Amino acid sequence: MVDPDTVRTLGDVARQQAAARGAAPAFVFEGRITSYAAFDRHANRIANAMIAEGLKPGDRIAYVGKNSDWFFELIFGANKAGVVMTPVNWRLAGPEIVYILRDAAAKIVFVGVEFLEQVAGLAGELAPGTRFVAMEGPWNGWPGFEAWRDASGDADPHLPIGWDDVALQLYTSGTTGRPKGAMLTNANLLGMRGGQFGPPAAWNSWTSDDVSLVAMPNFHIGGAGWGIMGLYNGAKGVVAREFSPLAVLDFIEQERISKIFMVPAAMQIVVRHPRAREIDWSCMKYLLYGASPIPLELLKECMEVFGCGFVQMYGMTETTGTIVALPPEDHVPEGSPRMRSAGKPLPGVEIAILDEAGNRLKPHEVGEIATRSLANMKGYWNLAEATAKTIDTEGWLRTGDAGYLDEDGYVYIHDRVKDMIITGGENVYPAEVENAIFGHPDVEEVAVIGVPDEKWGEAVKAVVAPKKGRSPSPAEIIAYARERIAAYKAPKSIDFIEALPRNPSGKILRRELREPYWQGIDRRVN
Repeated sequence: MVDPDTVRTLGDVARQQAAARGAAPAFVFEGRITSYAAFDRHANRIANAMIAEGLKPGDRIAYVGKNSDWFFELIFGANKAGVVMTPVNWRLAGPEIVYILRDAAAKIVFVGVEFLEQVAGLAGELAPGTRFVAMEGPWNGWPGFEAWRDASGDADPHLPIGWDDVALQLYTSGTTGRPKGAMLTNANLLGMRGGQFGPPAAWNSWTSDDVSLVAMPNFHIGGAGWGIMGLYNGAKGVVAREFSPLAVLDFIEQERISKIFMVPAAMQIVVRHPRAREIDWSCMKYLLYGASPIPLELLKECMEVFGCGFVQMYGMTETTGTIVALPPEDHVPEGSPRMRSAGKPLPGVEIAILDEAGNRLKPHEVGEIATRSLANMKGYWNLAEATAKTIDTEGWLRTGDAGYLDEDGYVYIHDRVKDMIITGGENVYPAEVENAIFGHPDVEEVAVIGVPDEKWGEAVKAVVAPKKGRSPSPAEIIAYARERIAAYKAPKSIDFIEALPRNPSGKILRRELREPYWQGIDRRVN
């Protein structure tokens, strides 16, 4: 365990764990085992390589690739050089990837083997002088990561990196169709981990014997943050290149996984796999889940099959992940009202329910959920106005979720203040999808909504008013959208309507469009 009183940066975590647990495995990835001592040395080499490349504190690098132990080496090595890691969602379409790389002004782009040709094809649209490193060996004139890393010395650079310096920049879907870079500092990532707000709950306690599975994408806080948490606690992290139900089951059996974080859609895929009822789950202590609400029947099925402690997590990228948790003792097989809640705030987290004027509401009164803690992001990269709309001068962050508190402090999610859709744990804003569809020659106007979906929680649906005399097919509109945005953002279905409903000021009445699909469902997010 690191010393929370002296750990002020991610780099400090690597240093202290190397000193305390040098020979112990930090990561296992596809047969490669990296000890804590080797992890720290590699981080030093990466930091020195970046300094040699001329990178300065505050510069950004980017990573376009699937999960890897080397991804975490890059985060910690960059941190030792004061450089900010910006992972990019590899599921995005080319124009979306270009936007993020340009917006972050990434000096070096580290590219996974699956995306070499795609990124090379985009290189001409990036800033002159952008450098590229191929993660799994040299390619087409780009140096291979391992050789690039090991060409530099392993002496720790010991630069004066600060508690409030940005370490990680994660891009979130944008309300206006452009993603925003949420800046997470060392304090955001580490400040809630040290037990300074009281001893952690049993489910949030770690030992050196814990084995953590990093199966969620590293471009999400659920993947990157989960891997960082394991390192902070000195656990062994087993990294899955990408989520696969069969691989998850194999890892649990072969590596004896004790802790895992999954989104509900992933849980459903795993529990429905025929092998799920055949393997030995006795090694599993806790399954933590979140990123989207879970149907009660699915949760009961998972509890029966997995047989471990379940913890529901509520949070967002802007809060560095989890700020509210429903502990195992509130998960009962027969169900209870509390199983409909997101849980209670973690120690050190304040939650308030606010009306439109910012006044606090009483228990059971629905308003916008706001939070204040050390985990609140520093702000959005180069977006002062958007930051000010999200975090007020007193440090309260507006989540965009509508909900209420009960008398015992449990948080219940009711709806969304924003129009965001969560499908399979991925955030999608209607504006992004509408922008992608609007240019179709047969589309007069379009509105995008989320509708209930048994597998993914919500599915993206577009409601389209065609131009006069035109009769586009759903398939061609969906294909048109997929050329411009990631496939998971594209609508799964299209409804046609003569004209979209609007209020007197011309605003589309999105809620009126949603209503028929959500009738009979108490919670208007799924």
